[in-house]
Amino acid sequence: MPDSVSPSVALGVPGVHLSPGDHLCAFYRGTKERDEILIPYLREGLLSGDKCICVVDATEPESVLASLGDDLNLTSWLSDRTLDVQSSRETYLRGDGFSTTAMLDFWDKAVGGACSQGYEFTRAVGEMTWSLRQLPGVDELVSYESELNRFLPRYPQIILCLYDLDRFSGEVLMDVLKTHPKVLVGGMLIANPYYLDPDEFLAGRS
Repeated sequence: MPDSVSPSVALGVPGVHLSPGDHLCAFYRGTKERDEILIPYLREGLLSGDKCICVVDATEPESVLASLGDDLNLTSWLSDRTLDVQSSRETYLRGDGFSTTAMLDFWDKAVGGACSQGYEFTRAVGEMTWSLRQLPGVDELVSYESELNRFLPRYPQIILCLYDLDRFSGEVLMDVLKTHPKVLVGGMLIANPYYLDPDEFLAGRS
């Protein structure tokens, strides 16, 4: 594992770098474009010695592992859980519904646990199409995204949220923009002028 955290974190997309503490959303269309972001993001993390936590929804975890395994031997990373790929059913939708508090607790335990195990940095990624299901609590999506901005500074980490433009409404995507300081679209990282800090965003919604 690295001796120190670099102030610049390679996303995996050519020429795109992040900073520790970044919370960004990536917009794409379909599973193929998702994987053009997701697979390099995880690959870069693994090769850098990062803890990698990935939650997928549109496909099973095995699909992600198969794509990563094309040119990487994942055995050791899986056995020591450096790479942890889970489904939305095991995470966001545990108990057949969504809870902001429960999901923040999940990230706290997962990322805090990684720190206690000696990982210098964690990169997390979540595919957000789970929120389109008709299940209790899914309407908390954007409030949850806003609350994540309070959580990010607690650990050396970045969190990437994946949004399929073909599946989300314009109204939801506008709220997504308001809750992510940075946006990845078309291979470009943009500082988001629509971002609102959690106090302002949540006050507006209440």
